[in-house]
Amino acid sequence: MKTLRRLTIFVLLLAPALFAQEHYTEGPVWRVQLIRVKPTHLDDYLTSLRKSTKPLIDEQKKEGIIIDYKVFLKETKNNPDDWDICVAIEYKNHAAMDGLAAKGEMLRDKILGGKAPAQELAQKRVEIREIISSELLQEIFLK
Repeated sequence: MKTLRRLTIFVLLLAPALFAQEHYTEGPVWRVQLIRVKPTHLDDYLTSLRKSTKPLIDEQKKEGIIIDYKVFLKETKNNPDDWDICVAIEYKNHAAMDGLAAKGEMLRDKILGGKAPAQELAQKRVEIREIISSELLQEIFLK
């Protein structure tokens, strides 16, 4: 009886994975941030992204830490609290994110000049933008 119960539990736990494999294969993982820029500061924020974030992410791509990245500008507003900028970073898979903090700190120090300049940059950004959402998404490919 215990064996039957264990088998039933195993099948129930495994069933979602089996159905998923029937419909899609897993692709890369995306870290997506939706950002609302405070009024009159879009130019300031884009300048900050271009001067600081772009070189850092380009170096991550060069080092093979990430696959790619994209930055989107939202052209429509559904409400005043909507986001303006989306930054999406593509990783090969979940395992590619192992040890990411240490790798990121090393590149941060190389590109931005250390922890203090990075903290100063972060503080300036707090004044001009708000992160609405930060999501981790699994890209899938339908079969």
